[in-house]
Amino acid sequence: MTALKLDGRATAAAMKEDLAKRVAKLKEQGITPGLGTVLVGADPASQSYVGAKIRDMEEVGINSLHRELDESATQEEVLDVINELNNDPECTGYIVQLPLPKHIDTDTVLEAIDPGKDADGLHPLNLGRLVANAGGEITWPLPCTPKGCLTLLRRYDIETKGKTVLVIGRGITIGRPATLLFTRRDVNATVIAAHTGTSNMDELIGQADIIIAAAGNPGMVTKDKVKDGVVILDVGVTRETKDDGKTRIVGDVAPDVAEVASAMSPNPGGVGPMTRVELVANVVEIAELNAAKG
Repeated sequence: MTALKLDGRATAAAMKEDLAKRVAKLKEQGITPGLGTVLVGADPASQSYVGAKIRDMEEVGINSLHRELDESATQEEVLDVINELNNDPECTGYIVQLPLPKHIDTDTVLEAIDPGKDADGLHPLNLGRLVANAGGEITWPLPCTPKGCLTLLRRYDIETKGKTVLVIGRGITIGRPATLLFTRRDVNATVIAAHTGTSNMDELIGQADIIIAAAGNPGMVTKDKVKDGVVILDVGVTRETKDDGKTRIVGDVAPDVAEVASAMSPNPGGVGPMTRVELVANVVEIAELNAAKG
């Protein structure tokens, strides 16, 4: 068996075409969506990621409102920027790039974001809505990576209803919200949440119909552990330095799993592009909801 490639790049490109049309319609109503990005410090990976997000926005016609602070910025200075974006009518939604420097309280920063402008879907109120609402219409931003996982599965007509989904990882950006999202009635999966403290990991991997691997543990999901026909979403990101000094991204799933999986996302090129395009989608959806409210 050769696994179907769940191509995040191709899917994201198609979504951008649709999102550009939706932005054009908003502009006809006199509404130009704007994304704020807050970057604290000079972490190269964060700088690269924020830069890519800004390019995505510009491709579909969304304005960029970028704010950059030094590594030494105080928590009050970060909160001042957040307050500015909360009150800026040109800012439809915004993100604070994580991780923040260690002297900044991440929880305090996330809680200060206006939930209605929470483009990452990580404000406690929006996560709480995901906990409380098991069905019905979603009218708030969803966390981008879990949302991207679900969109990618649906784009390739992969059934989730009645399937056993194993989520490996319990982080706030992927693992925890993915567990909540995949138990919604419109998804209707049976979700198993596993993490570094799980003692029977191999057993659970062997039971899963769909695996979302987001532990940051290179190659932990191997060919001998999964069952034939499994669907794999490899979300793990570990940067390894090669002998020539260059770095590469390594996922949580061993490449030879593709020999027994029915479908598998590449890494890179799978869920990563979907995370970025779902950020674009969140900003467009916020703008459309605001327009509908008048």
